[in-house]
Amino acid sequence: MMLDWIYVGLGLVILLLAGDSLVKGAVNLALRLGIPALIVSLTVVAFGTSAPELLISVQAIWAGVPGIALGNVVGSNTANVLLVLGVPAILAVMHTSKCDTRDSYLQMLAATALFIVICFLGPITWIDGLVLLAALTAMLVHAARAARAHRREGIAAAVEQEEEEELEGADPSLGWPRILFYLALGLVGLPLGADLLVDGSTRIARTFGVSETVIGLSLVAVGTSLPELATTVMAALRKQADVAFGNVIGSNMFNLLGIIGVASLVGPIPVEQRFLTEDLWIMLGASLILIPFVFLGRDMGRAWGIAFVLLYLGYMGLLLT
Repeated sequence: MMLDWIYVGLGLVILLLAGDSLVKGAVNLALRLGIPALIVSLTVVAFGTSAPELLISVQAIWAGVPGIALGNVVGSNTANVLLVLGVPAILAVMHTSKCDTRDSYLQMLAATALFIVICFLGPITWIDGLVLLAALTAMLVHAARAARAHRREGIAAAVEQEEEEELEGADPSLGWPRILFYLALGLVGLPLGADLLVDGSTRIARTFGVSETVIGLSLVAVGTSLPELATTVMAALRKQADVAFGNVIGSNMFNLLGIIGVASLVGPIPVEQRFLTEDLWIMLGASLILIPFVFLGRDMGRAWGIAFVLLYLGYMGLLLT
């Protein structure tokens, strides 16, 4: 039993380190090859930071426990809103009234609605996966066009240069040997960490007599949301509410469209009844809670943060009982 928990902990640590290594190597490789920072942030960083969740979902399907794959995505999206935004709000007021995330938030709601419809038509097959990936591609193209249009309206070249310098993982001093080392470390570590985490989580679930789906919704989902939590905590402390909000919205969209889209190409993903009656609606409800902060100009203070965290703890209690 103790060995299973060690596997889970070791798997999470390896995933976090390997994911960070892959992002750093891929970002600097892309910039060295002359790819614009905007395109790198929309593609390389988005895919790289979600690589742990993607590898876990693929590994879970290969291991014959697809409930972990679906539970990981649904649970991560719920945790991203209630926990990943709730904890930073307790530490510092997030001035969400000063950032405009309406467009991306509506896209996230559209992705959530599409995902729920596909789940009700389940199991999720490769055809559904292609639909989800097509929706992700359309959203990425829309985001790229909107960013370019915004810059054409008067954003100075100095701002673009500043954004390049602040791009996650960018390091102008990084040489080719270190770039290749980071890439290799990420590509080797991610499947290793995913295998350890899925193997340990599956055995823990069987030991406690709970389903792999519940483990995916709770233990695995919280573990894979740790990078987002670290990012939003730092963003909140630096008074960068737009970064925190954007990180959560982007992660949720990619989880639904990208991770399940790719994972369903590996094998069909059955949808358990509990998703249709409970978990999908809780995920949607958590997303709708953000309406006052997106459209009504509310700031997210400590009281809201405590409420979010308490709601998440209540959801965990519901899952484990």
